[in-house]
Amino acid sequence: MAAPDGWSDVDGKLEREFRFGSFVEAIAFVNRIADLAESENHHPDIEVHYDKVVLRWWTHSAGGITDRDRGLAERSAALVV
Repeated sequence: MAAPDGWSDVDGKLEREFRFGSFVEAIAFVNRIADLAESENHHPDIEVHYDKVVLRWWTHSAGGITDRDRGLAERSAALVV
């Protein structure tokens, strides 16, 4: 199954880079992702580089990308304001 729009399959993980106007905006996005991840009990890998956030969704127990990861990737992208 294909990756959601804007996402790439990189080494068996859904990956996407998000750019923001400032560090504060990037961290606010990370906090929204954290709330989503906690509510779903499924947590992405997150990298923060000043005004850039890289997310990677995958399921360790499945050894790669699942439909759940695809759904959470789409929901993550919707959290950009």
